[in-house]
Amino acid sequence: MTHTVHPYAHRLGIIRDWKSRWYAADPKSRRENIKVDETIRRFLEKRLRGTYTSGIEIERSASTLRIILATARPGLVIGRSGENATKLRKEVETVIRKVAPLDKRALKLDIVEMRQPETNAAVVAFMIAEGLEKRMPFRRVLKQTVEKVIAAREVEGVRIAISGRLGGAEMSRKEELKKGRIPLQTFRADIDFAAEEAHLPYGVIGIKVWIFRGNVFQEKKAYAIS
Repeated sequence: MTHTVHPYAHRLGIIRDWKSRWYAADPKSRRENIKVDETIRRFLEKRLRGTYTSGIEIERSASTLRIILATARPGLVIGRSGENATKLRKEVETVIRKVAPLDKRALKLDIVEMRQPETNAAVVAFMIAEGLEKRMPFRRVLKQTVEKVIAAREVEGVRIAISGRLGGAEMSRKEELKKGRIPLQTFRADIDFAAEEAHLPYGVIGIKVWIFRGNVFQEKKAYAIS
């Protein structure tokens, strides 16, 4: 029997780092931190939908809580002269106070722009969801997206799977399109994965995206011979 493993978790500690980086010796504060992290992620995913925000990383120190947002549309997140960013920061602070009222850490919000959005699986999944929600033919959306992704220099393979009542059909089914190779079992393979949902009048369509961006090799250390 095979086991399906998440491509990100499969490579943690090898070529991937944790998305929440902090240490808590006390079990009570550890539970609280995990709860706060999950609440922040759920709020931001819902609040920033449509801004192509793919990565939410959280770092903690004794006095600071830092949230790093990777987005393909930083202008929408920051707003004119930083209005949206200031408003978002206050909203996140309110959410944190509801979950952890005793947490007095200062909140820092860093917004990072992605250079090549087509190489990020989450952004590609958002693009497909937008196309489907605009009632575009699903096969055209799949084909155009695959061609756009594979055209990027870093990308060596892409696979997109959508499932649900495609085209408003009575029975749900699955359609898949693949170009290049996706070596899921190779630890050094830099594979980005994302799952998204497109909400349509006749139901929800699930979207899964795998993008292979080549192998990652550690730099060989040069040892001086004495």
